[in-house]
Amino acid sequence: MNYAGPAKETPARSGLELSPFRGLRYAPERVRSLSAVTSPPYDVVVRPDGLHHLQSADPHNIVRLILPQAPTPTARNDQAAATLYRWLSEGVLVADEEPGLYVYEQRDGGGMLQRGVIGALRLSEPPDGVVLPHEDVMPHVVDDRAALMRATRANLEPLLLTYRGNGSATGTSAVIERTAHRPPLLSTTTEDGFGHRLWAVTDPADLTEIRSDLAHHQALIADGHHRWATYLRLRAEHPSPSPWDHGLVLLVDTARYPLRVRAIHRLLHRLPVPEALSAAADHFRVRRLDVPLSEALATLAEVAPAGNAFLLAGDGAFHLLDDPDPALLDRTVPADRPEAWRTLDATVLHAALLDHVWHIPEDSPAHIAYIHDAAATVAKAERGGGTAVLMHPVREDVVRDLARQGVTMPRKSTSFGPKPASGLVLRALEI
Repeated sequence: MNYAGPAKETPARSGLELSPFRGLRYAPERVRSLSAVTSPPYDVVVRPDGLHHLQSADPHNIVRLILPQAPTPTARNDQAAATLYRWLSEGVLVADEEPGLYVYEQRDGGGMLQRGVIGALRLSEPPDGVVLPHEDVMPHVVDDRAALMRATRANLEPLLLTYRGNGSATGTSAVIERTAHRPPLLSTTTEDGFGHRLWAVTDPADLTEIRSDLAHHQALIADGHHRWATYLRLRAEHPSPSPWDHGLVLLVDTARYPLRVRAIHRLLHRLPVPEALSAAADHFRVRRLDVPLSEALATLAEVAPAGNAFLLAGDGAFHLLDDPDPALLDRTVPADRPEAWRTLDATVLHAALLDHVWHIPEDSPAHIAYIHDAAATVAKAERGGGTAVLMHPVREDVVRDLARQGVTMPRKSTSFGPKPASGLVLRALEI
């Protein structure tokens, strides 16, 4: 939980710089359907069930690149690179003829609409105040993603970044809205019910309008901290100028299209629920809830505004932990951070419960997993005899305010969405 100090309110550079690129896209005639070759981002796929399901949807599903399967890390990365180059040579993936930015739209059946622009963003360090991270990263995940990017020499899926527009009728938002009235390059509906459409922006005037507008903005990393850290590591390995100076991102103006913020839950593989409850009972109020998951989450939402609260599951019931002992928090939570950070559920979970009550190393995949879906987390805990820790989400304004102060939240604190589907457009660094 490193504290880097306040980020500059006025970026040291001119702001965001989004460049066109020749996108790699699936040739529709070479795949079963566009929806059959897409995937959620690599860290959202629930393995192994979700991985097997995606692999069987189409032999060319993008999951074979973002989550290759082989006995060793080196073999996995070599396999992903070989697969990518084979698909290119076979015409399964084809590069667009001219560089462009890409307007991307997502819709669901409930009326949610999100639009943004995909491009190659010039990389910057957090102290520059141009791109603001808000979460710590796990080194072993960055190692894994860096090895995959080195092998494939490609950005296989865009990060999700947000910025706050000013509501102007010009600039990036205007280009996006004009573009969305044209016939799209592709349109598909994935099995989760989301509709996806993609357009290319190649007109020089449109590109100039976007570039001029974004130069006045800074962005918050909403999803993709590990991939952003990977981008920075790989940029440092290659003398500039090089294609590694940029990374693939989706930029969304949340003043126009507010994102949904959900929690990321924890699965404690080696801690049975009775042991977790016994240790926590000395420091938290513990109440058993014999109700369905939806009601348990509703109860968590009701008590969350009053203070730190968590749901534990894995033994067939739900257990509400709240009202932590102030002495425990004083003893375990670092005091050199803003109050908004010190009172985060994720801060209290990691600093107090994981470190001092349960003695669980947060960097060890053998001990802890981070899962976006509450039901999947509970099911895995029940099957494996572990403990699911269900979290309540943090508001976006809290996240952004902390990021502007240079304060990173505990890793995997938030899940912004909807996330861009992987497989709609890729960026090869040598095309």
